[in-house]
Amino acid sequence: MELVYPPVAGLTRVLFRALGLRIEVVGADLVPARGPVVLASNHVSFLDFTLVGLAAAPRRVRFLARHDAFAHPVAGPAMRAMRHVAVDREAPAAAYLSSRRLLEQGEAVGLFPEAGISQAYDVRALMPGAVALAAATGAPLVPIAIWGPQRVATARRPTDLTRGRPVSIQVGVPVRVPPGADVLAGTVDLAVALQGMLDRLQALPRHQPRPGEDAPWHPAHLGGSAPTRREAEPRESIPRSAIRWWEVAARQAPVATGRDASVIQPLQLPG
Repeated sequence: MELVYPPVAGLTRVLFRALGLRIEVVGADLVPARGPVVLASNHVSFLDFTLVGLAAAPRRVRFLARHDAFAHPVAGPAMRAMRHVAVDREAPAAAYLSSRRLLEQGEAVGLFPEAGISQAYDVRALMPGAVALAAATGAPLVPIAIWGPQRVATARRPTDLTRGRPVSIQVGVPVRVPPGADVLAGTVDLAVALQGMLDRLQALPRHQPRPGEDAPWHPAHLGGSAPTRREAEPRESIPRSAIRWWEVAARQAPVATGRDASVIQPLQLPG
């Protein structure tokens, strides 16, 4: 019996109601109801963990999170009780092995492959762990895109508790990654899928800035005043081993996307 997860999940729902968040989830039924699954989401805000958990409910998702969060005197014990996984960027193998064991036990494991919040609000360089775990365990890989909560609480911007902010969550079709699959290629494919899903959410009318509004929460390539990817990268803590997927994809029969003057090929996730 889990004594911590249910009340914490309940408190997050109370928080969302208090903020009046207008949350729309599309595709929640695509999260497998049982058995191992890898949930891989983009990362735009400090609320993303709870939003992925909401989309996957009633599954209890075991998230990978930075190890320093586990040192907090209150959050640390709660995160351990909820069986979340600490990730030490200098020694990530332990987190990989712990996640693999959870999947072998039939758990849902949640990752943010960008290993940090994207301050440009596009999909930044990705770590290969999500694809590697799916390939090693046979667990389906489910991409998830989130847009909207960056207006409430995100990196390098003050918290804004204005009620009624729209939040959109898109759950993608589960994908089987074959054993022995090319993890680099699969990670590029995952990034392209996440970017495509995020593009669609960002284009929704409910997420458009008002005419003339200064919108630091909206990406520069869509007319917002957020930093571009090139401007954001120097101030983001991106692991050296992260895959700059747009550079890899640009070498593969490219088509224009209009993002940072780069071009990518819309690849298919391995299946």
